[in-house]
Amino acid sequence: MFEVKVNRTRAEAATSMLAVIYHATVFDLRKSHPNAVIGLLINIIQSLLMVAIFFVMMSVLGLRTAAIRGDFLLYIMSGVFIFMTNVKTMKSVAMATGPTATMMLHGPMNTLVSIVAASLSALYLQIVSIIVVLTAYSLAFNPVDIYDPVGTFMMLLLGWFNGVSVGIVLMALKPWFPRFTQMTMTVYMRVNMFASGKMFVANTLPFFMLAMFSWNPLFHIIDQARGYAFINYFPHYSNWPYPLIVSIVLAFLGLMGDSYSRRNASASWDARR
Repeated sequence: MFEVKVNRTRAEAATSMLAVIYHATVFDLRKSHPNAVIGLLINIIQSLLMVAIFFVMMSVLGLRTAAIRGDFLLYIMSGVFIFMTNVKTMKSVAMATGPTATMMLHGPMNTLVSIVAASLSALYLQIVSIIVVLTAYSLAFNPVDIYDPVGTFMMLLLGWFNGVSVGIVLMALKPWFPRFTQMTMTVYMRVNMFASGKMFVANTLPFFMLAMFSWNPLFHIIDQARGYAFINYFPHYSNWPYPLIVSIVLAFLGLMGDSYSRRNASASWDARR
């Protein structure tokens, strides 16, 4: 159960750590469903349902005219995919294995491995889902034409990293305030349904409405992603350094909080009063 410490080189230690992360990632992927294919299909269906809901909603409300010139469905998917990546990663990391879990009795395991595994499993699911959806859409309807694929993918990774950093903060708070953490996760997801800017184009918003959304890093990420995805759109009221800085700060604060929680870990945290 406990790892026997032996003298190893740095390369051997790194290889061992990567192996532990790999197995922990596979374990985390199979937590949602024992069958990996079915788990992937569920994630794809969730993405398709959200795209369909927003397509119908924006068509009924007459918001198609306010969208970016180009493929309207690609405009919707650019926001939905980053939103789904962000919130699912946040939830996966926040619910990752904590310091008092039985899994932590195994020598190679620690909360850092748990965080990395949870974040990588969420990213893997989302990237595969996006590839499948875009491929099917390109073959069945319109060819997908992304102006700057590399820049768009970097914004997807930034949305993922922002979800990781928020999840680490919530994971550090979870042992101390479990109910508050659960409520915060729900509020975060509900608020970002509207405040992430999936249905809006920042360049078309009046200044009083920009003030309502500009605080949100995800709003900046989605708007910047659309600037890379569409040749006819250049974002004037958003930038990517702001969400990157916010994410780095949150990640450091979360890791500091997790370190404190590990030093004061108690098995009685999981007991019901």
